[in-house]
Amino acid sequence: MDIRQPSPARILAPLALIVFAIALLIILASAGGGGHSSSSSAPPGTERRDLQLRQQRSAHAPARPLRSVYVVKTGDTLAGISQRTGVPLERLQALNPNLDPQALVSGQRIKLR
Repeated sequence: MDIRQPSPARILAPLALIVFAIALLIILASAGGGGHSSSSSAPPGTERRDLQLRQQRSAHAPARPLRSVYVVKTGDTLAGISQRTGVPLERLQALNPNLDPQALVSGQRIKLR
């Protein structure tokens, strides 16, 4: 019967892994691992005001597409394209009279304006 001594690497490898995990957790915790990307130089409440201003601007802006053409992707529906681009469904159908909403093909180009 041949009984071998266990290799020191069999013991040290798991220990090294545990030490590495603890060190990683300490580094993440000391770096503010909360995941917040707020700038410490901005006054409190600035981000909220900026968000409110952007929402007000978008509420007053006319709902008009930024692009003139939409390229169909796999799984797109005409209603989904309408919602994503902000162009009413009826307008999409008027701009694209030969378009069959049931037979959209990936790569197909749809006029938005």
